Amino acid sequence: MNEFLYLQIAEKLQQQIEKQVLKTGDKLPSVRALSKEQGISLTTAYQAYGELETKGLIEARPKSGYYVRFSPSQYPRTVSRQKTTKPQQVSVASVATLVYQKMRQEGVTRLSLATPSVDLLPEAKLNKSMMEAIRRSASSCLEYEDLQGHLQLREHIAKNAFSWGGILTAEEIVTTQGCMEALVYCLKAVTEHGDSVAIESPVYFGISNVLHSLGLKAVEIPVDPETGVDITYLEKAMKTVAIKACLFVTNFSNPSGANMPAERKKQLVELLHKKKIPLIEDDIYGEMYFGKTRPVTCKSFDTGGWVLLCSSISKALAPGYRVGWCLPGRYLDKVLHLKLMSSVSSATPTQAAIAHFFETGRYDLHMRNLRKTLHTQCLRYTQAIASFFPSDTKISRPAGGFVLWVELNPAVDALELFHEALTYGISIAPGQLFSAHGKFRHHIRVSFGAPYTPLIEKSLKTLARLITQKINKSQSR
Repeated sequence: MNEFLYLQIAEKLQQQIEKQVLKTGDKLPSVRALSKEQGISLTTAYQAYGELETKGLIEARPKSGYYVRFSPSQYPRTVSRQKTTKPQQVSVASVATLVYQKMRQEGVTRLSLATPSVDLLPEAKLNKSMMEAIRRSASSCLEYEDLQGHLQLREHIAKNAFSWGGILTAEEIVTTQGCMEALVYCLKAVTEHGDSVAIESPVYFGISNVLHSLGLKAVEIPVDPETGVDITYLEKAMKTVAIKACLFVTNFSNPSGANMPAERKKQLVELLHKKKIPLIEDDIYGEMYFGKTRPVTCKSFDTGGWVLLCSSISKALAPGYRVGWCLPGRYLDKVLHLKLMSSVSSATPTQAAIAHFFETGRYDLHMRNLRKTLHTQCLRYTQAIASFFPSDTKISRPAGGFVLWVELNPAVDALELFHEALTYGISIAPGQLFSAHGKFRHHIRVSFGAPYTPLIEKSLKTLARLITQKINKSQSR
């Protein structure tokens, strides 16, 4: 109860800071005064201030007390909505390969890596689940798994679907080797070579690469940083292009961080249902929300089986386990056939281990801790960028996930910045990665998946210096 109480107090104070009732530099009540004012113990008061201090919102000054350190008025402006720009000839695949090769070099600070740090993952508990799953199995998990996937795992996925508005059974779920394989199966199930698929802009480069590998054409739909995919733009595009399917990340999109409100998700589903166009919904980030409740999915509004939801535990729990799944709706039989022709079954040990991890309740506990940590890291990284980067920098305001989309001065070429930053041991994701047509040349994606450390702060300061130098050089010409 005390833990819940200190979080309540911290949240109230955070709201006052966000609404600028308490401004930067304001002194907070002493621990004793807060204890008396709120009717809480001194320990609870210390814990509440400790929570806000961890988030970088307040600071303790020796022999003076606690003060507001950072308020929303100091945030950079949010990123601009996509503007029409002249496309550049950029190979997303070649840039992605370059970024990933350099990122793996020893001693590189990986601000480009869009996954949580291994330090945030429950290694020991996952190992226990793996050993227990093998011990329980009559064949020690050596046999092929069922084509549709591990039954207990699918049952737990169906139970968890309640949090996003899904009423499912295990028979509606197909397990896969990660979310990307789920996307491939679903794309193959609803398209043919040469078809056009609507995707977001900016979009995760893995999606662009998959479309290219399948011989599909990308139709880029602008994303509003607050409300997600522009449905009006999509509807107009449908009048000029024969769009056979849509593939959108509706919750905390990578890299924009956009989260489509529930009413717009319903509007999107109704539009596509009316036109009988399938929607492949990538919900890989849906569990990483910072608010009190998980956002719903488009799948929760699907009444005709036209939404194919894909997800995995790769971003939240165990990237190396490659455990994913999809809910193919009316395309279930097609997806099962594709899986049979491709891989026969998913890996037995990792599916069984994750099923056991769900069963013990460890997943819910892990996610509560991870969400809290990521929210804190998001605030710290945002504060650092606001403090160090040039004043004309714009930044996304994600309510979940673990990436920031940063818009720099137009004089800065992100790919050039990427190469220069590497000489200082810093890897970033240049904006050109996130468009099939080479847009977003002065944007970068920064991941806050790693805990904020002095090394991270030093790296962000170095980036800021490099950016400033490029701007100054451009202005002196």
